[in-house]
Amino acid sequence: MDTKDHGLARRKALTTVGVGAAAALAGSFSDAQAADAAPVFAGQHKPVPLSFDAAKLEGLSEKLITSHWQNNYIGSVNALNMIEGKLAAAMQDPDTHPLVYNGLKREELHRTGSVILHELYFGALGGDGKPGGDIAGALSAAFGSVDAWQAEFLRISVGLGGGSGWVMLSFNLHTNSLHSYWAPDHLHNATTGVPLLALDMYEHSYHMDYGTAARRYVEAFMSNTDWEVVDQRYQRALRMAAA
Repeated sequence: MDTKDHGLARRKALTTVGVGAAAALAGSFSDAQAADAAPVFAGQHKPVPLSFDAAKLEGLSEKLITSHWQNNYIGSVNALNMIEGKLAAAMQDPDTHPLVYNGLKREELHRTGSVILHELYFGALGGDGKPGGDIAGALSAAFGSVDAWQAEFLRISVGLGGGSGWVMLSFNLHTNSLHSYWAPDHLHNATTGVPLLALDMYEHSYHMDYGTAARRYVEAFMSNTDWEVVDQRYQRALRMAAA
């Protein structure tokens, strides 16, 4: 194919939603599309590798973690790239109905939330579960003690057992305070909440190991939390608040 034909093919790919859907099935947004798309719709998100040895976690099997990371997390990364590709095509199609476009935007928000929350989830695993650093003192100041915070976090999490959603320890930039929030899906968090710790309570995150015993899963997650990572996130949130 000469240069002229290649350029024509690229433009046709961008203006045809069906081509974007085909890219979705391949799990990526083509380099040609990305070059012509606005950066916000480039569809070039890459999975973040696990920062720990999944075989060395206590109470969470390597099979569970690997399946969760490969199927659910990477699935959301691929889906987000696909949606961004379809948005790039729809942006250039004047016939795309606003309701259709907004459906894509909702899916963009859903998949973005899934990717970010999963990266927060996996990124804080691999520790000894013992709170330390400034975040430990901040939890004590906010909740009365670290144990009191853990008890509330566990209660919220168990309340989502058998259903779906996330539980987050967040720093609220509006009130400059720590809170534990729950979200029924990937779309919800306090408007100015900065998640420091995210716990996946969708059944795919624990059913393989624990069946319906959600409490045991939450306890295992807490015992593997890397509080150095959580403290680093807290420090960044404090800098954001100061700015």
